Amino acid sequence: MNQILRIAEIVVPVFAVIGLGYACAWTRLLPARAADGLSDYVFVVAIPLMIIRTFIEAKLPEASPWGYWIAYFVGVAMVWAVGQAISARLFRRRLREAVIHGFASSQSNVVLMGIPLVLAAYGEAGAVPLFLLIAVHLPLMMVAATVMIEGGEAGLKPAALRRFAWNLVTNPILIGFFLGMVARSSGLSLGGIPKTVVDMIAASAVPCALFALGLALHRYGIAGDIALSTAISALKLMLLPLVVWLLARHVFDLSPVYAGVAVVFAAMPSGVNSYLLAERYKAGVVTAASAVSISSAASLFTAAFWLWVLGIGLN
Repeated sequence: MNQILRIAEIVVPVFAVIGLGYACAWTRLLPARAADGLSDYVFVVAIPLMIIRTFIEAKLPEASPWGYWIAYFVGVAMVWAVGQAISARLFRRRLREAVIHGFASSQSNVVLMGIPLVLAAYGEAGAVPLFLLIAVHLPLMMVAATVMIEGGEAGLKPAALRRFAWNLVTNPILIGFFLGMVARSSGLSLGGIPKTVVDMIAASAVPCALFALGLALHRYGIAGDIALSTAISALKLMLLPLVVWLLARHVFDLSPVYAGVAVVFAAMPSGVNSYLLAERYKAGVVTAASAVSISSAASLFTAAFWLWVLGIGLN
């Protein structure tokens, strides 16, 4: 019971912010177009700055834990492929939507739920493996989704390939990823007023994204595309942590802490970035929004289940 209560303390604030956005739209305190502007701000400004800051401030060990990363991201790739196939083959969705649905099936809500839950379960021992995933999770997942959407639709036509190349060059996420790598390799550090500004904007990404999601839920509703949203949620909450657990413990033989952090990380609900990606490309928005909400609600119980599987008792 204590496990469920502790997880509820993490989940409830998430729904409170989403609910506030929904209420503002329902009462017409904010117009429907506010969701578009807010999601654009998060995608174009806040998340790229968050990526840059992550690269600059990352404190990674000298020896890269390749087995740990491979165990997690091979699991992600497998579940992403399953989710994308279900969307494309069973629900007959086009490529752009199918990629976004595969992304939603495998991309975790890290900041809002992953960090507090991992630290509560493993304490300081879980901080290093947690950060090793956080440092590459968002950039790698967003870049992969962007390339798959843009590249898959470009085909082999010269005009489409040029458009694809231009979209990559001007994509805010990829620009943030590139600038972050350049800043890290050059030894750049943030301090003083620049650090304060970047920290403020990066900190706004998550609450703004959740608020925008609440606005969008009022527009699209949570009941739309419920079958596919539920399937995505099941893949995210049960299949992904299962695959990661099998790979981490039985293939790569990781330590209990590293394997446990990877599993808890994988067991988090669909990240709000899947909704942001859908909103950005105007594809699968209803499904992505519903999957975020459904998986967040269900994770109250599934996260407790995986903590039980791992033998973790929260203090």
